[in-house]
Amino acid sequence: MSGLTFVDVCSGAGGLALGLERAGFEPRLLLDEDDDACRTLRSNRPHWKVLRGDLLEFDPDEHRQTYDVDLLSAGLPRVKSSATVGRSDSDVEERLLKATVYLVHAIRPRAVLIENVPGLAQAPEYQRFRDFAHAELTHLGYEFSWFVVNAVDYGVPQNRKQGVLVAVERSRAEAFRPPAPTVPQPRTVGEALGASMASRGWPDAARWAAQADQPAPTLVGGSKNRGGADLGPTGAKRKWATMGVDGHTVGNEVPGPDFIWDPALGRSGMVKITVEQAALLQSFPESWEITGLKTARYRQVGHATPPPVGEALGRAVAEALDGARAVAAAG
Repeated sequence: MSGLTFVDVCSGAGGLALGLERAGFEPRLLLDEDDDACRTLRSNRPHWKVLRGDLLEFDPDEHRQTYDVDLLSAGLPRVKSSATVGRSDSDVEERLLKATVYLVHAIRPRAVLIENVPGLAQAPEYQRFRDFAHAELTHLGYEFSWFVVNAVDYGVPQNRKQGVLVAVERSRAEAFRPPAPTVPQPRTVGEALGASMASRGWPDAARWAAQADQPAPTLVGGSKNRGGADLGPTGAKRKWATMGVDGHTVGNEVPGPDFIWDPALGRSGMVKITVEQAALLQSFPESWEITGLKTARYRQVGHATPPPVGEALGRAVAEALDGARAVAAAG
């Protein structure tokens, strides 16, 4: 069956929306407050209805196409744990999570998909968030699952765990199952970026790719309050160094024919990952254009849900919804 529709909030660079499109969903509306992200979405999918706006101020009554949809999806900014919730910069993420749940009240989709930090699904310090969601969604007639997925299980060359909430209307919920892995073994950084590294004639590209024989650590986009882009916290930078990559910065271009790769020299002898290569590590298609200046572009990439993860989650939701529709039609 087909014709499934969705509304996506905090859409960013469109990784989750692209995955849902591949799973057979058609977007009614995508919402994000960031200018660059909205330009990215419009550049790649001119026919999508993209609205620049703050989720905290969004009024669905002004956008009637948000009603009667199959799915409300949200790849929200990472919620802080209760241990950090008192900090000055932590309130917005919690408010966005609650705003998404309150939006369910207004538009009553047949299913809800929220993606966030892995701890949100199971860690004790996030229990109050789960209690909030449980109280609100159960009251509205949804049954739901909390679970963790790792992007590497869906062909993404990156160890990236995500906590997922899927809520489905009670009459359709029995058919939902979390998505099973789609690949038999992890894809490596070398496999994903080998051709890119060789594209300007760098003779050591194959040797580098052989050393980059593992998935990437989680890419981290960072916040607008941070400085320049890098590839993540200290542990991630150490992991990148074992692959001969300087994780302290993001490069402007791939190595040329004269670059000497010698990690023993330190950062000066290591390659740098570009924004375009980071997008490949998130499994965006090469044709997907990320707009803005370098740091803003990397931030969009690092925050995104990898499209293959969105597709796997979308297919799992679609199977539940289509299964229920088929049963209803047969009856």
